[in-house]
Amino acid sequence: MKKRSMLLSLTLLLTVSLVTACGGSANDPSQLIVATGGTGGTYYPLGGGMADHITKNAGVTATAQSTGASAENVRLLRDKQADIAFIQNDIAEYAANGTAMFEQDGKIDAFQALGSLYDETIQIVVAANSNINSVADLKGKRVSVGAPGSGTEMNAQQILEAYGLKFEDTQLQRLSFADSAKAIQDGQLDAAFQTAGTPTAAITELAATTGVKIIPIDADKIDAIIAKYPFYVKTVIPGNTYSTVPDETTTVSVKSMLVIRTDLSEDLVYKVTKAIYENTDKLGHAKAKEIKVENALAGVSIPVHPGAKKYFDEKGVK
Repeated sequence: MKKRSMLLSLTLLLTVSLVTACGGSANDPSQLIVATGGTGGTYYPLGGGMADHITKNAGVTATAQSTGASAENVRLLRDKQADIAFIQNDIAEYAANGTAMFEQDGKIDAFQALGSLYDETIQIVVAANSNINSVADLKGKRVSVGAPGSGTEMNAQQILEAYGLKFEDTQLQRLSFADSAKAIQDGQLDAAFQTAGTPTAAITELAATTGVKIIPIDADKIDAIIAKYPFYVKTVIPGNTYSTVPDETTTVSVKSMLVIRTDLSEDLVYKVTKAIYENTDKLGHAKAKEIKVENALAGVSIPVHPGAKKYFDEKGVK
C-alpha cells in the first residue's frame, strides 16, 4: 500500500512538473482583470477592446476595470487584484526600482512588460476663453493634476518644476479626466493636466461644449525636461485635433505600455499577447492605429514576460 501511495504521489508530482515545464496554467486565474484608467481617458475604451479579444482568442475571460491609472495599477497587480494593466513607461521604471511615488513601497517585482503601445501626450487644458497662455500662468490657479497616484500627477510635477513651480504654488486638485473636464466646464477649475493618447475623449467633449485651449510647453523647457527625464520625447499635437484648437501645440509625451503579472504562465501570456497585437485594427479606438507589433519593445526598460517574449521572438521584434 505504501509503495502504491508513493508511486501515485510521484506520478502526480511528475505530471505537475511536466505541465509547468510546458507552460501550464494550473495557477492561472479563470478570469483576467485588465486595469485601465478613468472612463474619460484612452486606457479604458482600449482596455475594453483588448478584453473582448482576449476573451475570444486566448481561452480565458477578460474584463476591463476603470482605475486611477498607472501607479494604482501596479499596486493592483502586486496585490493580485488585477492581472494586466496599462501604465506609462516612466511609472513602470519607478515601480521596478522603488523610486519616486514608490519609495515607501520599495521595488515591486510582481509585474513584467507585456509590450509597448503608443505615445501618451501631456496636455494642459484650459477653457477657450481663459487668460492662461503659459505654464508659468498656472501659479495661484485651480489646477488638477490627475487622479491620485496616476502617471499624470508625476508628469505635472516634473513640468511645473521646469518652470520653477511646485504643487504648493497652485490651488491643487486631483481629479480624473472626466471630472476635470466637467469642473472646467462648470467654471470650478482653471486648468487640468491630462496625460493620454490624442484625441482624448474628455477633451474632445469639452471642446464641443465649452471650447478649449491646449497650453504649449516652451522649447527651452522641453530641452530641460528631456535632459533631466530622458523618457520624455518632444511631441507636436496637430492643429484641429480638437475643434477649438486650430494651430499645432508643442508639448512632451511618454510611452504607454501594458504590464502583466509575473506569476502568470508563459502559455497564457503568449496567447494574451497574440490576441492583443494581432487584433489592433479591431480595438474600437482611433489610438489603436498607432499600436504596431514592430514597435512593441520601444521604450520598454523593464524585463519582458517570457510569454510575451516568445511571441515577439516569433515576429522578429527586437
